[in-house]
Amino acid sequence: MAATAVEAARSTGWSGHVAGTRKTTPGFRLVEKYGLLIGGAASHRYDLGGLVMVKDNHVVAAGSVEKAVQRARQAADFALKVEVECSSLKEALQAAEAGADLVLLDNFKPEDLHPTAAALKAKFPSVAVEASGGVTLGNLPQFCGTHIDVISLGMLTQAAPALDFSLKLFAEGDTPVPHARRS
Repeated sequence: MAATAVEAARSTGWSGHVAGTRKTTPGFRLVEKYGLLIGGAASHRYDLGGLVMVKDNHVVAAGSVEKAVQRARQAADFALKVEVECSSLKEALQAAEAGADLVLLDNFKPEDLHPTAAALKAKFPSVAVEASGGVTLGNLPQFCGTHIDVISLGMLTQAAPALDFSLKLFAEGDTPVPHARRS
């Protein structure tokens, strides 16, 4: 599935990163993250410790985007990047102004995403912009654009189809009979 997503994004001429999210099936994180790697997608972050992510609840608890980023920056020190989840251009500008390394534009429709990302990059060209939320294999190309650096899809690890397989044992001397697969 990761390879399909990367191919869909590349077919638009976009050169950013297609990424999975940290959300994985319990007990399968290593395998699912390896699947992203093999498929050519980025891992975004391996787990909660790989990146400081400021979400809406953190902003409410801190009192403002600026205070939340300052606290995250103190906790991260120099070693980790800080990403802020934003639901408007105003929040995105505040996050970038406060020193966020990445701004995640969450649940934006493509027609709102691109002008927001362009306005953010015009003022803060070094801030990485991530699009996430509502992205599927079917609509992924609509999210690809000049001002988008990363597009993350939870479905790359959460919606992979299950493989149906079994192991059949035969007594010594028995001849295995091929089993026709039912549709």
